[in-house]
Amino acid sequence: MTGTDLRSARERLGLTQVLAARRWRVSQGYLSLMEQGRRPVPDRLARLAVRTEPKLATGLALDSARSSSLDLESLLGSLGYPGFAYLGQAKTIENPAAVVFAALRAPVVPARVTAALPWLFVRYPHLDWKWLVDQVRLLNRQNRLGFLVTTAKELAARKGDETARVALAQVEQRLEDARLVKEDAFRSLTAVERDHLRVSRSPAAAHWNVLSSLQVDHLRYASGTARPRAGGRSVPAIAGEDRRTQRSGGSRGPG
Repeated sequence: MTGTDLRSARERLGLTQVLAARRWRVSQGYLSLMEQGRRPVPDRLARLAVRTEPKLATGLALDSARSSSLDLESLLGSLGYPGFAYLGQAKTIENPAAVVFAALRAPVVPARVTAALPWLFVRYPHLDWKWLVDQVRLLNRQNRLGFLVTTAKELAARKGDETARVALAQVEQRLEDARLVKEDAFRSLTAVERDHLRVSRSPAAAHWNVLSSLQVDHLRYASGTARPRAGGRSVPAIAGEDRRTQRSGGSRGPG
């Protein structure tokens, strides 16, 4: 997190440096140095600032190990995803790039988590893409990321979010240069499922060689206005997903 980000969070709270220093338990002089960029912002203080301005989460430390050890639904809820908002906690907020990487490196990605990622990209279009792309390429997961970025770009276009659309289009082009020929999927598939998805998947999924039924039309919380069901998990309706899995809260990925 930069000093400018920290100052923005302080001003959003309507605090002077003296009051903010007292609240954040640092000296006013040290706070001033951080805001001027002359001292690094410690992770403890960055997390306090993010509670005030969630979009500053892109400035948090990229701790992929910590993100992988936490519940992905809780992490997404902490970053503002409506479907898991009831699971979010300020203490579990992590850098969105680290959360995405934790999801993409998982051997099985739950359908409800996969459906949340395009929303996350539109919400945080300026996350650390260089770090994320480098990490997924090491695991040969760039096709998964490319498919989700293309889906997010379509979502941004539908919402009229030109800033996010342009940013995602640039990332999409970078991933295009690294697109793999081999097929990929978010979970293990039977031969019958594979044959079905090869003919029923979206053009974006086909382009990225990903066997998935996920499409923009299936993103339940795409508008950001839906509310999770009280007393239970909110499960986005993914076409082609086993309804028994949805009812039981299972972790099967998109078809």
